[in-house]
Amino acid sequence: MFGLFSKDKKDSLDKGLEKTKDSFFGKLGKALVGKSTVDDEVLDNLEEILVSSDVGVETTLKVIERIQARVARDKYLGTTELDRILREEIAALLSESNTQDVPDFETPSDKKPYVIMVVGVNGVGKTTTIGKLSAQFKKKGKNVVLGAADTFRAAAVDQLKLWGERVGVPVIARGMNTDPSAVAFDAVKEGVDRNADVIIIDTAGRLHTKINLMAELSKIKRVMQKVIPDAPHDVMLVLDGSTGQNAVIQAREFTKATEVTSLAITKLDGTAKGGVVIGISDEFKIPVKYIGVGEKTEDLQVFNKMEFVDSLFKRKG
Repeated sequence: MFGLFSKDKKDSLDKGLEKTKDSFFGKLGKALVGKSTVDDEVLDNLEEILVSSDVGVETTLKVIERIQARVARDKYLGTTELDRILREEIAALLSESNTQDVPDFETPSDKKPYVIMVVGVNGVGKTTTIGKLSAQFKKKGKNVVLGAADTFRAAAVDQLKLWGERVGVPVIARGMNTDPSAVAFDAVKEGVDRNADVIIIDTAGRLHTKINLMAELSKIKRVMQKVIPDAPHDVMLVLDGSTGQNAVIQAREFTKATEVTSLAITKLDGTAKGGVVIGISDEFKIPVKYIGVGEKTEDLQVFNKMEFVDSLFKRKG
């Protein structure tokens, strides 16, 4: 029934999206009071609800246009059918947005070691995501090496070391204010020497000037390529889902500064802004690989778009 999803994972996802769901359906319920058909007023209200759920203006307009087309085609649409139509259109949008369901914490067999460079501003849960990710890879029997190349903050290096100890994976670090690219080089070299399956490199989360960020990330990439010519295989941007449209702004900045190949969206359990996953997927056409729906390591989940939509539209009772 759950495909690759276990019941525990599904329950965790349902629970993690509860605030978004309650907020969304609460507003929708009020908007539909006394209405039996999907008319212009219902569509206007729906547009407002989607925007306020952080789906984003452009994506909201796409969803509304699709529903308008169905109303025009079917002539009469009851408000009771709105849930089903919304679910179908959002699922279709996610399917079109380059978001592919990936096997559970697997890496391509022809890329060993598989190098992930993690980017994102401070405070989004970047280091925690790396820690949880390394725990999940290790559980899969993979040999993991971490590189503490966020040398701008001592706390980031210390936090990554703590995760390394907790999970039982080596962390390559040179301390604060050292050259991040030198740390990345050491980590990749160590990963090759240890026959690692996965190497995850943490980087500094500064957006004060795009020029500096671009130069730093480009240098880290170049240095890694001295050891593994096609590294990094994945540039993962971590975004805090609870910041809503702020996460969208960060995604715009980072995609201008470097080539981002995947997204991890964290802290969805503490917010009613879970709709941001839909907007970000649609706007950037970059696969959402992982979502964070709770505190536990297992609450960092591989993003499955159909399970996400199913949980988002699951009514209580």
